Amino acid sequence: MKAMRLAIPEVVLIEPQVFGDARGFFFESFNQKTFNEATGTNHPFVQDNHSRSSQGVLRGLHYQIRQPQGKLVRVTRGKVWDVAVDIRKSSPTFGQWVGAELSEDNQHQLWVPPGFAHGFVVLSESADFLYKTTDYYAPEHERCIAWNDPQLAIRWPYEGEPRLSAKDAQGLTLAAAEVFV
Repeated sequence: MKAMRLAIPEVVLIEPQVFGDARGFFFESFNQKTFNEATGTNHPFVQDNHSRSSQGVLRGLHYQIRQPQGKLVRVTRGKVWDVAVDIRKSSPTFGQWVGAELSEDNQHQLWVPPGFAHGFVVLSESADFLYKTTDYYAPEHERCIAWNDPQLAIRWPYEGEPRLSAKDAQGLTLAAAEVFV
């Protein structure tokens, strides 16, 4: 497993070692010890989720203000642009974002630590995601920052109007959002 720190060092792009030939491939998609060493963290994962979204779906910048979740995100089918935004007010990288392409071809995973908002846009016809979380989903604590907040100036690599949920269409600006101290 190779860990590549992005412009915000707490967000890590993980590239697994893949063994393959004409018969197929194998890679270890998760190993707690190797993950801890690669990321310098020790977060236990409590929930695994699988989701599918179609092309053009843009999931806004979600986070849980209480019970903050770290997420290890992997795309098993298709291609997405995945984004993490630092929303820790005391952080030197507060309000900054990093993005990475995750796909079935590159098999990369993105570690989005607690204290960050997370979003994506689907670039292929559809995409299947697997992600591990460090805390349970708590809809009463979920918040959403607007995907198109001019203060963040995220460069989404998608032409046309994205498909948004009602919740994402009503996301707040970073300046108006409840954030971490």
